[in-house]
Amino acid sequence: MDDKLQTKLTLLPESPGCYIYRDENNEILYIGKSKCLKNRVKSYFHSKQIGKTARLVRQIRDLELIITTSEKEALLLEMILIQKYQPPFNIQLKEGPSYPYIKITNEKNPHIEVVLEVKQDGAHYFGPYPGRYSARQTVELIEKLFPLCRCDGKPGRPCLYYHLGLCLGPCHEEIEPAVYENQIRKISRFLEGDVKNVKDKLMADMQEATEKLEFERAAELRDKMHAINETIEKQHIIFPGLKNRDIIGCYEQDNHLSVFVFFVRNGAINGSKWHVFEIEKSLQEDLANFINHFYDDPNNMQPKELLIAEKIAKKLLKEPLRKACLFPQKGGKKKQIDLAVENAKSTYIAYAKMKEYDFEKELNNR
Repeated sequence: MDDKLQTKLTLLPESPGCYIYRDENNEILYIGKSKCLKNRVKSYFHSKQIGKTARLVRQIRDLELIITTSEKEALLLEMILIQKYQPPFNIQLKEGPSYPYIKITNEKNPHIEVVLEVKQDGAHYFGPYPGRYSARQTVELIEKLFPLCRCDGKPGRPCLYYHLGLCLGPCHEEIEPAVYENQIRKISRFLEGDVKNVKDKLMADMQEATEKLEFERAAELRDKMHAINETIEKQHIIFPGLKNRDIIGCYEQDNHLSVFVFFVRNGAINGSKWHVFEIEKSLQEDLANFINHFYDDPNNMQPKELLIAEKIAKKLLKEPLRKACLFPQKGGKKKQIDLAVENAKSTYIAYAKMKEYDFEKELNNR
């Protein structure tokens, strides 16, 4: 380790922020964040490292810090910097947040699966979900509650999933389209928040099975109730009610507009996306243009309800969006918008720090 880097390690602050490692050619190797820069950065050099981290440490020749006022601000700044500079040792965050969706395929015997891209293929899509694990758990629950097809659908010997009650059994006999359509309707209602009615039905069926001394069936229904509790209700429910909605917060400063979008599914925040750009016309017009373009992307599925922080003329929005948008001024929905606005402000502060960092580097390189 050279003297310059050694000196910097003795002057590390206990503040939150981002750290940037550079190699002998002054190229960025890695960008990280921490609520205590002193402890985090020192751990790279004062602890024994293995694998990829050891290779990283061997290449580090210089260190830069960007101090932030909070851990949340450091997280946002880290995302912005990684997407801009694409460091080789940062595997995640390079392409920005990408969320999985649940897909019911458009075919004779539809399957349910987890995908990372929404296509215009006539299939049913639900989401986004916060991660593959969450989406996969939900799919496994759906397969227990409302099975579709889990085999190749070729008639012949019934598949194992059919015997386990996890497949409708097109391998056993022809399944009418109306049967699949009914299951898909149930899945849609369930994923859109109709959890209580499903649990009430399972409870009633379980009690009926118990009264008829059908204990094996009662145990199956009990297990399904448990699966709902473990999968759906274990999600961090942050908002009352189970309506699916997107919440769009915005913050304006120095002729820039920061927009932050929360995806709320079944009362839980399932993900978020953000964007900062220079205002060209007016806040309302540019925000409307952003929203129109945002939902033109098939991977940004429009829910039934959009809560928008800034009141804009509905005529500036495309027709499907006009019916969905609301501009709450009080109550619970206003509190949800306030949370999105707070995150939009934090995003702008992180963005401004990134621009300041770029400017300082440009001056130093002259």
